[in-house]
Amino acid sequence: MKARFAGLLFTGLVAAGCVTVKVTDDQKPAAPTAVKSALGAVAAEISEANLRGHVEKMVGFGTRHTLSDTISPTRGIGAARRWVESEFKVMSAACGECLQIVLPSDTVTGQRVPTPTQVVDVVAIQRGTGDPQRVIIIQGHLDSRISDVMNFTADAPGANDDASGVAVVMETARVLSKRSFSATLVYAALSGEEQGLLGGRILAEYAKVQGWQVLAVLNNDIVGNTRGLAQTVENRVRIFSEGVRSLESDAQGNARRSVGGEVDSPSRNLARYMDEIAEQHLPSFDVSMVYRRDRFGRGGDQVPMVEAGFPAVRVTEAAENYTRQHQDIRTENGIAYGDTIAGVDFSYLARVARLNAITMASLGSAPRPPMEVKVEGAVSADTKVSWTASAGAGSYVIWWRDTTSPTWQHSRAVDGSETTAIVKGVVIDDWFFGVQAVSPDGYASPIQFAGVVGAFLPPTPK
Repeated sequence: MKARFAGLLFTGLVAAGCVTVKVTDDQKPAAPTAVKSALGAVAAEISEANLRGHVEKMVGFGTRHTLSDTISPTRGIGAARRWVESEFKVMSAACGECLQIVLPSDTVTGQRVPTPTQVVDVVAIQRGTGDPQRVIIIQGHLDSRISDVMNFTADAPGANDDASGVAVVMETARVLSKRSFSATLVYAALSGEEQGLLGGRILAEYAKVQGWQVLAVLNNDIVGNTRGLAQTVENRVRIFSEGVRSLESDAQGNARRSVGGEVDSPSRNLARYMDEIAEQHLPSFDVSMVYRRDRFGRGGDQVPMVEAGFPAVRVTEAAENYTRQHQDIRTENGIAYGDTIAGVDFSYLARVARLNAITMASLGSAPRPPMEVKVEGAVSADTKVSWTASAGAGSYVIWWRDTTSPTWQHSRAVDGSETTAIVKGVVIDDWFFGVQAVSPDGYASPIQFAGVVGAFLPPTPK
């Protein structure tokens, strides 16, 4: 039987009516005890041994290059994706066939795909029990490469780039498929990343055709190494996110230039959400938010997701080692080049997996973020905040922060029957505002920035 999360309601709610919120010295609300216990149980089930086994299996296919053999049962991208599919089927059998396994694909030609090639993603879908059209995706890319991006015959173990990310996806699927969630969770092993972010585009197109309302995409790419060229980092992971959404319309751009929001796209507030998840539930593991869509001059499969309008972040280790990325396997001047399993720190990889799994669990258990969050208060000493109700919300939390602060600083809880509040003594000019919805058992949505630039999801049709 699947376990359903339970928790406790945030305390300190404001009474009914168009409420007035008085500002006092405050602290961030702590997660309820039952929520901490449930998410702690998810984290505890992540198996370092399973992660190692998955990476070893993927390395064992020799190469997983997108253009490699698709027929062999033991070598190439075809064997690798059939193995992932078989593992998802085993997980599904263990949870009463709770996973629908699909293979979105496209036949592609291009600069890095000179002859027509079928590019196939392997995707497991865990339908939500309450709000199934709201979708949360975790993904990594299955394909690998060496120095010559067109060499599809030589060994390309791709242990860290990106067997590590696919292992996180698979272990997260194993743990979370034992539980049920209001939202739909999607676990995806993508192909074609090294040949031009092809798998991310294919999944984004599939999501649009299915009518998915994608709340969040967690793209895990290069997440298993701790020994960089300049430092060793075992307790920190980087989360990359765009500040202005890629699909910003002219009207949204005009609104942003008028009232702010350059660092408050839904992707950026998803990164803040993961930072808060780590702070509350994984205190020995730190999230470093990086205010870029990806590393300087580089890209990953979160890019076609944000270009499709979906909130997405890239999860990447804190200390990359470039001698192990996109390299022929060799030794020169005493340096061992190549993306082999020796470069993966499985204890660290397990920490990354725990962060992903509890983020997915929290997002999947929380209500939708409030829609149409608005603020008013020009030439006033107070600020009025209003929003559209979220189905299933037991309460809301109004947040505000200094316009130069990277994270949300101040908050006040409001009863779930309310959709308007006046924050006394807080001048609208000096602060950014947002609102999050909280379930009756204490799971909080991401904070949605006030204004059209911050919307995670399209408004629900009336």
